[in-house]
Amino acid sequence: MVSSAFQISALLLAFLGLILLLVASVSNCWKFSSPSTTLITASWIYEGLWMNCVATSLGSVQCKKFFSLLSLETYIQACRALMITSLILGMCGTLLTLLGLKCTQLGSNSENAKSKIAMLGGMVFILAGLSSMVAISWYAERITAQFFDSFYGGTKYELGYALYLGWAGSLLSILGGIFLTCSACKEKHRDYKYAATRQGKDARIYIKQSETVTSAKDYV
Repeated sequence: MVSSAFQISALLLAFLGLILLLVASVSNCWKFSSPSTTLITASWIYEGLWMNCVATSLGSVQCKKFFSLLSLETYIQACRALMITSLILGMCGTLLTLLGLKCTQLGSNSENAKSKIAMLGGMVFILAGLSSMVAISWYAERITAQFFDSFYGGTKYELGYALYLGWAGSLLSILGGIFLTCSACKEKHRDYKYAATRQGKDARIYIKQSETVTSAKDYV
């Protein structure tokens, strides 16, 4: 019962990380124009992986999608691919973990098979978290490099809230995957220990039976 509750808690932790990664991926605030470098303080520029937006102090917001993939910088294309990969891996990890939970009747009923499936789901969650962590850290590194570059003549940006959501989601996904993997390894070790104990007990019973038969023959 304790193991099942631990697995469910780890799954919820990793799934929460997946939700945060989804919100970060579709957000338009991966970076925003720095007030210290903007001449017109009545307007702000927000930019994400899919579009950029201009907001004014009057409350109007205009957004424009990135229609041409080839015109984007290489790191934005790579971040897109990594975030999509992370989301796909997160969904696969959720499905595998649901099949590997001890408290579910989905898939195989073998405890050993369920432990292997749950371990695989945990590893997939870890890969999803690492993939998104690389994308978000790479994007943040480019923002900070341009901000502190005195020779950069373009608009300087600061880190948007979507990056912090992405970092939090990546950490939750990695932690949930680690907990799932550890739970499956512990369960597998317990099964091996039980099997070894049962084998030793059966061997002792067999030896006692053999000694009893031998004693009976000697008596005869």
